[in-house]
Amino acid sequence: MSAAHPTVQRDESTDSFSFAEACKSLEAENDSARRQSSRHGLWIAVAVYVSFALPDRWLIPDVAPLTIAARFVVAAMALLAFEALRLAKAKIVWLDITCAAALLAGYLGWLYPAIGTHDVAAMSYYMIFGAIFMMGANLFFSFSFRLSVITSSFVLCAFFVTIETYFPSSQVYKLAFGMFYVSCFVFTSSINWRLNVERRNVLLNAAEARYQHWEASERGRSLLELSNTDYLTGISNRRALDRRLDECWAAWKDEGRDFVVLLIDVDFFKRFNDRYGHQEGDRCLAVIANLLKAVVESSGGMIGRYGGEEFIVVMPAETPSIAMSLAEKIRMEVELLAIAHDERPDDSPIVTVSIGVAFTSEDVGEKVERIVREADLALYNAKASGRNCIRRFDPSLPRPDDNAGKLVPLLTAAIDRKLVSLVYQPIFDLTNERARAVEALMRLRMPDGTAVSPRTFIPVAERTGAILELGKWAIETACRDILMTDRMATVSVNVSPIQLRSPGFAASVADILARCGVSGSRLALEVTEGLDMDMQSEVLKCIADLRALGVEIWLDDFGSGFASLSWLRAIEFQTVKVDRTFLHDCSNPRGLTMLQDMVSLIRNRGNTILVEGVETAAQLSLLKDLRIDRVQGFHMGMPVSAERLNAA
Repeated sequence: MSAAHPTVQRDESTDSFSFAEACKSLEAENDSARRQSSRHGLWIAVAVYVSFALPDRWLIPDVAPLTIAARFVVAAMALLAFEALRLAKAKIVWLDITCAAALLAGYLGWLYPAIGTHDVAAMSYYMIFGAIFMMGANLFFSFSFRLSVITSSFVLCAFFVTIETYFPSSQVYKLAFGMFYVSCFVFTSSINWRLNVERRNVLLNAAEARYQHWEASERGRSLLELSNTDYLTGISNRRALDRRLDECWAAWKDEGRDFVVLLIDVDFFKRFNDRYGHQEGDRCLAVIANLLKAVVESSGGMIGRYGGEEFIVVMPAETPSIAMSLAEKIRMEVELLAIAHDERPDDSPIVTVSIGVAFTSEDVGEKVERIVREADLALYNAKASGRNCIRRFDPSLPRPDDNAGKLVPLLTAAIDRKLVSLVYQPIFDLTNERARAVEALMRLRMPDGTAVSPRTFIPVAERTGAILELGKWAIETACRDILMTDRMATVSVNVSPIQLRSPGFAASVADILARCGVSGSRLALEVTEGLDMDMQSEVLKCIADLRALGVEIWLDDFGSGFASLSWLRAIEFQTVKVDRTFLHDCSNPRGLTMLQDMVSLIRNRGNTILVEGVETAAQLSLLKDLRIDRVQGFHMGMPVSAERLNAA
């Protein structure tokens, strides 16, 4: 039996390994050893058997030619039969039977011609060596106890028949030699029994050891799998993904094999948990994890849970387009699950995911953590773009403020805790220098009264989705403060790209107008021209629905982004607000020319022109000379509360 344990073959249907299977495994391993042992035993027995030709010539010379010939014939036939069966890979039991038959044939083949000798006395004593055949059946081969007893019993019977029939000796002779043969039979059979029992015990002990070894290996394998598996979803955990990241990183550094990292976040998952409970939340994550695993592994990638509701994908990829295609497939497949989520602030009725993608590049740096950080930044921008979308890392994209994390819980409760408010800045018509419109500006303060800049809290609100509730609140508050009290004819409210992409936004505006009892024509919504153009179709549909309500659509910060002309061509804005930087650059001729060209362009399109950032009398005079329609700025009026608006 081999000292080394080969790999145990487990039953695939039960994924288990029983003690009986361990025994079968060992017996299969012992089969080769037993075959070799039987072959060696037979060749040695044949050699001994043939060597007894010399005693034949000494003790029974008159029949020696016949006995010697019989010995060689039996020996040759036995070896030929055994080798044929061995080459045919016959079962070990047939090889044992062949060896047993060779023993009987050898004994009977020699005995038959030998009893024809004239030297009866010598032959009667020579027969004592027949006991060797009984000992061979019990001791020289690894026969089963039954086969050895049958073989030695035939030899014993042949002996008694021979001395009774062919050697009419005295009773003393028969008794002495008979007792000797019987004693050999009993003695060798008992030893064979003990050897078989011992071999069986050895087999059982080895099987028990192997079974325990398998159990220990299984426990080790289970512990290893557990250490690399997420307990909730059953996919790889962060530890396993970190190891895979290191492998991909080394392959990229050493062999130039590119790879991609995708960070996937379940949108508004905290609200899902709060609405449906943690058990349903766990089930949702498990369902999404199984889907992601099927999609990612079919593409040759590895998926794992990176923490909370965030998943990470590591996948070799030759081009970024492959990674973006996979990301889009993931996003669409999650959408197709159609898991209900009626507590989303963006009015989308199902669970979706946002995905950040980072691809290897020469600028990644010297540590693998850098590419994960880039994927995280891309995910941040995907959330800031309204979620349920994909963003690839771009160094020019805005970075999150690491100190803004404390604002997340504050923005969630800002409305209930009255930490958010609106101030209103007048907008003047230059024809009569009267204010007939105001712009609503959102303000936030900390619980201790410290003001927070809109440049700080607005991006955080967009990333977390809080802007959706804050935006609705701002529109309704502006309608109640300004339009219901007739403080001004029109109020403009800034809307985030997130709001315009949110399903049902136009319907929520219609509901606010109905509850406040004001006309949609008195409400203006300011759209920032830097809005991502890849979502233009959704935005255009929302804007069309708002226009159907009579709501005016203004283009804010015109000229500050890269898509100004595209927006002017795609949408009919009632008013275009020129970014303040163009007015402030008019101190030099080039800046003045730029402002004049921009004004001419807008005027030719037929839009009302509004210039913001008027801070001096000289600027106001310049705008009058340019025949600007409307102006706004600190020189004309500071942002104030609704109560102070009339006095201002």
